[in-house]
Amino acid sequence: MSDIIHEFNDYRSKMNEKLLADNNKIVKRIFNLDTNAYAPGALDVKTKELLGLVASAVLRCDDCVKYHLETSHKEGVTKEEMMEAMGIATLVGGTIVIPHLRRAYEFWEALEEQEN
Repeated sequence: MSDIIHEFNDYRSKMNEKLLADNNKIVKRIFNLDTNAYAPGALDVKTKELLGLVASAVLRCDDCVKYHLETSHKEGVTKEEMMEAMGIATLVGGTIVIPHLRRAYEFWEALEEQEN
């Protein structure tokens, strides 16, 4: 696994465990709500992940972008679909999103490299 992916997932897992172990009811409910929001429903998971990706890019949350990129990749999103979604994010969010677009592209390349 690429270092950039491994480092992100290790840190995310470690900190999520600590946050959830703290037994804060609000935090636990937010985590649960997030999990349930991305479950299949009227929209499939792939579509929901692309929506999450766009929202995360517009909000300029690199961790969120990485999470949605990895999940989108696992759901079978193609590079072309990802770039089209990121194009919309850049259009809506403006040029301030371009640094996040760069990091998203780099992370996507790492995801593609790990499958080879």
